[in-house]
Amino acid sequence: MGNEHRLLTLVVCLVLGGGLLAAVLGASRAAGSRAHTSAGSGAAVEYVDIRDVPPGPAEPRPAGPDASTGTVTVECGRNEEGHYNEDNLVVSPGLTAGAHHTHAYVGNLSTTALSTDATLAAAPTSCRGGDRSTYYWPVLRRTDRAGGGAHESSAGHGNAGAILAEEAVGVEFRGNPVGKVVPMPRFLRGMTGDAVAFTAASDADVRARWGCSGSPGRSTTRYPRCPAGERVTRTLVFPSCWNGLDTQSAGHRSHLAFPAANGVCPTGTFPVPELRLSLAYEVPPEVPLALDSFPEQRHSAKTDHAMFVNAMTDRQMQGVVDCLNEGRHCRI
Repeated sequence: MGNEHRLLTLVVCLVLGGGLLAAVLGASRAAGSRAHTSAGSGAAVEYVDIRDVPPGPAEPRPAGPDASTGTVTVECGRNEEGHYNEDNLVVSPGLTAGAHHTHAYVGNLSTTALSTDATLAAAPTSCRGGDRSTYYWPVLRRTDRAGGGAHESSAGHGNAGAILAEEAVGVEFRGNPVGKVVPMPRFLRGMTGDAVAFTAASDADVRARWGCSGSPGRSTTRYPRCPAGERVTRTLVFPSCWNGLDTQSAGHRSHLAFPAANGVCPTGTFPVPELRLSLAYEVPPEVPLALDSFPEQRHSAKTDHAMFVNAMTDRQMQGVVDCLNEGRHCRI
């Protein structure tokens, strides 16, 4: 009887010990996973190896004789001028530091929250062809280094770290795969992406895509880990169906809409040139990243967004439209 009791005690101890060990190992793995996804910037910062991301669907092919198949590249540099501020002319005009995070710019060199159509039209620009439009987006930071520049510590609201300068900035307009485009009105305001996507009820307005320069067919809404020698990329495509009436609207979205997957614009809207911003960064291996965001958005890559104000002259915009509709590939 004593031997049986001792044997039973031994079995119970082994079972309990095994369960405890499994719990400890499981907690250890979970902690390691959280440390990987939240390095330096809160649990919303998630990384994915771009090689684990499946290729995305192909873009719609031009269909029919009315497709506008051209492209226009606007050469505006990569913010060599160091144009940064915490303003947002599209979303919070007139409110200095209203963005609560730092934006980087190309194009119009005067843009602040206090800009007007008249000041934009008269300002210098970084674009070689004289386009005075303003194109801007939240900065990307590496959180393993403290920022020392004028706009690396002024944003506050949990946005900290050294700003990663863009190695390349692409400003490109494309046509519509099923029809001709019409000119954008001067001083049209536009935005893409969702700055509050982390706490939003759905991902309906999440548009920005992250990727790696060597994998153009793969994109993600998380921070990508790229193979050695490749750049981290951000691609921000703007809505290109205009209601024909307004240059701005409540919520900054209803006057512009995205076409359907086949390129067809919603009823009551007209296709205008599709703006694409392409950003590229040199990021050392395993460096922790954080997009500037509102505090409650916790630097989630899903909150990436961008804005623009079209300040091209009517003649410049007509040149863009002609190039797209005639199927040419132009640089201005």
